[in-house]
Amino acid sequence: MKIELGPRPITVVENVWIPLSDGTRLAAKVWLPEDADHNPVPVLMDYIPYRKRENTNGMYPYLASYGYACVRPDIRGSGDSEGRPQDEYAKQEQDDGVEIIAWLARQPWCTGKVGMFGISWGGNSALQVAARRPPELKAIITVCSSDDLYPEEPYTGGLLNDTVFFEWGVRWPAFCGRPPDPAIVGERWRDMWIERLNNLDYYPINWIAHQHRDAFWKHRSISEDHGAIQCAVYAVGGWNDIYYRAIPRMLANLKCPRKGLIGPWGHQHPNNGDPGPAIDWLTEALRWWDHWLKDIDTGIMTEPMYRVWMQQESTMRGIHQSPGCWVAEDSWPSPRIKPHQLYLTNHGLESDAGAESAHVLNPLQTVGITAPRRHWRDIDTEAPTDQRIDDARSLTFDSEPLEGNLEILGQPAVTIELAVDKPVAFLAVRLNEVEPDGLSKRITYGVLNLTHRDSDEFPEPLEPGKRYRIRMPLQDCAHVFKTGRRIRVAVSTTYWPAFWPSPEPVTLTVYAGRSELELPVRPPRAEDGNLKPFGPAFVPAPTSGRTVLQEAPAPTRVSEWDAATSKLTIRTAWDGGQYRIEAIGTEVGSITSEVVEILDQDPTSANVQTQYIETLKRGDWNVRVESSLRMSLTKDSFLLVGQLRALDHDAEIFTRTWNRTIPRMLV
Repeated sequence: MKIELGPRPITVVENVWIPLSDGTRLAAKVWLPEDADHNPVPVLMDYIPYRKRENTNGMYPYLASYGYACVRPDIRGSGDSEGRPQDEYAKQEQDDGVEIIAWLARQPWCTGKVGMFGISWGGNSALQVAARRPPELKAIITVCSSDDLYPEEPYTGGLLNDTVFFEWGVRWPAFCGRPPDPAIVGERWRDMWIERLNNLDYYPINWIAHQHRDAFWKHRSISEDHGAIQCAVYAVGGWNDIYYRAIPRMLANLKCPRKGLIGPWGHQHPNNGDPGPAIDWLTEALRWWDHWLKDIDTGIMTEPMYRVWMQQESTMRGIHQSPGCWVAEDSWPSPRIKPHQLYLTNHGLESDAGAESAHVLNPLQTVGITAPRRHWRDIDTEAPTDQRIDDARSLTFDSEPLEGNLEILGQPAVTIELAVDKPVAFLAVRLNEVEPDGLSKRITYGVLNLTHRDSDEFPEPLEPGKRYRIRMPLQDCAHVFKTGRRIRVAVSTTYWPAFWPSPEPVTLTVYAGRSELELPVRPPRAEDGNLKPFGPAFVPAPTSGRTVLQEAPAPTRVSEWDAATSKLTIRTAWDGGQYRIEAIGTEVGSITSEVVEILDQDPTSANVQTQYIETLKRGDWNVRVESSLRMSLTKDSFLLVGQLRALDHDAEIFTRTWNRTIPRMLV
């Protein structure tokens, strides 16, 4: 198949076998210029387990048409590749990545220079393989990824987060259990499928067994040694994703050439980011690759290190365009940014601490419903809403109306002097902007399991009644607080359903006059008006047409409140519809459903049930994989039931149930 996009016509190789040293072969799809055999090009690799054959992303042929070979391998044990499945970011995956890069660099159509790029898993893979220093790897672009996976997947501040664990966790075993394509591997596809199913585990359950920052998480995190990465790194993300805080952290700690970009987007590439404005990301990416892989002076490394979208309004449900502007800093941390202190007092947020006063918050488990998810994928059903419902059930401290705009960039932080009545307690702090009519918008937030106050690796229980002074950074942000609006700090001991509750209801005492808010104030920068503009966003045409067989309905999210029992139930459904990928004739469909419940007075009533189903059909090939996960609590344990089923023409060929009780270790 030939496609013409940019200046060089390209050829698509549907499958190439990459041999590994242990005899395993990995399947890869390749897009490369037609003349690459006598006019070699650098290679760009996207290394993920998401089935190369069903992908129709037009980014790969677009980049290839500008003089790159784009390679999409299926990770060992996934897609059409041989080998047994493994949990995400296993050492074997990294070992294989190093071997793949060396093999690619030896191909006659390659100049010997390789780059890695990808979003989410692909971005994490790029970082982890880069830390292994394969000599052929010269640069990476990592989008929506992290240098430290413990606080992102699935723990934050020592709290178990619902979104990564369930919304992603239930799909991952199903992805591992999908069969290879008979069109690639032939008649052995079914034997390979059975072997996969018999050798996989319900991996998310294992994550719960590692509640502290132990070796399980360390080997997945380049933050253990940022200096291990020597190739150039471009880190990209969005303020409405969960991974963006890794970008300023990497800019501050990496020693290699590096750049950072944060837009207003969610978990998406910048050229189709929502909320917008999206940008011409592929031209920016080509400037990066041309500089590092072709030695062309594109000017990209003379531009500021850190560029962000300065939000003038916080994103809320249903808002698809973010008001704001692009700003930049030449280095990070920036010496221009200065801390501004406000104190939590008996009267609100003030410039003077005033006298000490105790503020007591009694426990409610449903505080957090105005921002129901950390990693949302649909703005119309899952983005934050008016915070007043949660504010009314939290301790709040308000400033006077601002006399002028106040611009911040970086990590706000709170220092709170507090006491709790239980040995395990959680703290959630939201930084809000309150409009004159009372509308409360979340700007950023932070959560902390207080037993992790000194260490994620070696947490310690609290002494009930003892006063502690806790400093807690909030999530990075870029925001302009407007004249006439108020700044609000809201404090609670729960943030459900984004995070799982503590073992017992917690009564919190906050000592105003002894607690403070620190804002990273950014002064105006005249050079921001002269930043090189990004072009208008465009998304290349898909590599294959899609025929819609069944339209995907809009996602639904319904909250039910039982006043008699004070029970909150949230029912969510995502239906991907049914479509056919014309180039390979495969019909694909998927559906996810979730039910979340909790009683307002009882944290151990929390439970979640999630199911994911995926179907693949073509001619007489008709397979389905179903994954379900349930979790409930006691004061002392997590109770988990995971199940995986595989069906061939509606006949069950495999089923397995994992039933685990895992002790809670100060979580």
